[in-house]
Amino acid sequence: MAPADTLKRTPLHDRHVAAGAKMVPFAGWEMPVQYAGIKDEHLTVRQSAGVFDVSHMGEIETTGPDAEAFLQRILSNDVSKIAEGGAQYSVLCKEDGGVLDDLFSYKLGPDRFLTVTNAANHDKDLAWFQKQAEGFDVTLHDRLHDLAMLAIQGPNAREIVARLADGELPKRFRTTTLTVAGAPNVLVCGTGYTGEDGVELILAGDEAPKVWDAVIDGGAKPAGLGARDTLRLEVCFHLYGNDLMESRGPIEAGLGWCCKEDTGFIGSEEVRNTRERGPTEKLAPFVITGAGIPRQGNPVEGGGEVTSGTLSPCLNIGIGMAYLPPEKAEPGTAIEIDVRGKARPAEVRSKPLYTKET
Repeated sequence: MAPADTLKRTPLHDRHVAAGAKMVPFAGWEMPVQYAGIKDEHLTVRQSAGVFDVSHMGEIETTGPDAEAFLQRILSNDVSKIAEGGAQYSVLCKEDGGVLDDLFSYKLGPDRFLTVTNAANHDKDLAWFQKQAEGFDVTLHDRLHDLAMLAIQGPNAREIVARLADGELPKRFRTTTLTVAGAPNVLVCGTGYTGEDGVELILAGDEAPKVWDAVIDGGAKPAGLGARDTLRLEVCFHLYGNDLMESRGPIEAGLGWCCKEDTGFIGSEEVRNTRERGPTEKLAPFVITGAGIPRQGNPVEGGGEVTSGTLSPCLNIGIGMAYLPPEKAEPGTAIEIDVRGKARPAEVRSKPLYTKET
């Protein structure tokens, strides 16, 4: 863990401190983990709107005549299917099929793409992009330090941002460049990590504070990384370093849907082999059926390991995801999880664990 004086800070650091946020080290950054409290912020996003500072996420811009062909080679999804102004989820694989990161890529023009990386993986991803770019007519730009990113999420999120924008907001998995709260050239993306509707704003770092202020004045409440984690886990979205890693592939993680082996992406042969023979383990969501809160690293009796676990603010029970033998990964299967030395009964469920109807 880096000392506090070497941690990177986002352009909104002063806003978080002024709002009384609890600041913690995360992936080399000093980030707000909570303001009013994780449960309060979580429920605010589910019921109205929250705004997250996710400026620690990295961005790599790829331009040039071979931009699409290059990304097709390194990303698992079919990049040729992204329309201009579109967004696509994919994984970045090693030759052996192990997952280096999961990413969102946005097509900004015929030969211009912006790929968002996870904070802890940005330097590794950038080096991988640079290594694999040899032989392609592309230019790679590291945009980490000149861009900020805000996520406004919840049932009221779009209405709040729409009042601040000079044009129509994009639909889900689409992007539009707008002026928002007086900030020009904001890439408004119909994406998010909470299971709620909303948008993510990618903009110049020096414009971020006034947009943050305007969104909060418009009715959104600040939310920290703690609520971001509980929200994503209720809807079974993956967190790199917990549910995804270099030692496991996308088929095991249930991400075969974003892998198109026929494109010939790096690692595609191993991914195809795993898909055809069947994985030796599968990532499955579960709920604790009695008392107990599961945590990363808890062993599953008879084989398996919890990768993410928490107390669900909406369901008010322990929930999580675990890699399990395939025969144990079917919804409805009863399992036992060792939580601090005590066996806790649990049941495998279908994704997502939380829905509006739950």
